[in-house]
Amino acid sequence: MGFCNLLLLTTVFLTLWFTTSKGEGIACKPPYIPNGIYSPHKINYTIDDEIKYECKNGFYPATKGTVAKCTSTGWIPLPRCSLKPCDFPQFKHGRLYYEESRRPYFPVPIGKEYSYYCDNGFTTPSQSYWDYLRCTVNGWEPEVPCLRQCIFHYVENGESSYWQRRYIEGQSAKVQCYSGYSLPNGQDTMICTENGWSPPPKCVRINSTKICGPPPPIDNGDTTSFPLQRYIPSSSVEYQCQSLYQLQGNKTIICINGEWSDPPKCLHPCIISKEIMEKHNITFRWEEKQKRYYQSGETQEFKCKNGHHLATTQPLITICINGQINYPTCTKSH
Repeated sequence: MGFCNLLLLTTVFLTLWFTTSKGEGIACKPPYIPNGIYSPHKINYTIDDEIKYECKNGFYPATKGTVAKCTSTGWIPLPRCSLKPCDFPQFKHGRLYYEESRRPYFPVPIGKEYSYYCDNGFTTPSQSYWDYLRCTVNGWEPEVPCLRQCIFHYVENGESSYWQRRYIEGQSAKVQCYSGYSLPNGQDTMICTENGWSPPPKCVRINSTKICGPPPPIDNGDTTSFPLQRYIPSSSVEYQCQSLYQLQGNKTIICINGEWSDPPKCLHPCIISKEIMEKHNITFRWEEKQKRYYQSGETQEFKCKNGHHLATTQPLITICINGQINYPTCTKSH
């Protein structure tokens, strides 16, 4: 091999070694970003190439910035879109440790957790003095960080214990009243609620002449507890509506002089019809806010389709009223 050929091969080898050692020419594959888009688009990316990405509605960048750089080890930082992060937690009857110093760092990504404590008379779901609040895809957990603590050892006009028992919000306690007495709700069970025992631990004398029968049924709703055949005066029953139906009136009724107070109503939801929208030449004003079902009282804003204008006095913002919605009408512009 001649000297010139040897020199040429040596030069090529050194060039390739120098280029590879610096990472030049090493390409990154196009990034895969679920629920996100990026630019610029290339078949291959070389070292130090950058992309800028953004996330679809409801998703947020998992890193502080929205720029990623191609390096010898891949994209740095890895471009990802996560579900909505958690804002500063607002919960009753407790607070985060050192919350004022932590407040500027919110919102925080999924996976973050913070220690918290509860006020006197309340406890964590684990019944410890403090616990952790965690940011999850469904928001903060536990959903109710601080639960009421109820103490039961005495009941008026009934059998009482000689020791105290502790209950937390949602738990129930049986009460044994003397003959001719009952709890105000006509049952023998108290429930620990956010506001304490419901009903309170007090047995009242039964007046058989003013007893109420089962609570009246309502359309598209029901009572939150299994109905009894007899309720003593001052007993109360709570109603709830089926999904999407809006409760109107008092959700709680009371037995007064043998009669129930007026029960609530469950107002029908509205179902947005794409066929009617097409017929009226309208579309949703905000695509990201569109949905098919609306509770009574909720509003929706429309807009005229391209090349059309509003033809009626009916405004483009409508309100659902007990299953009815008035659609505005647009006609073709000349």
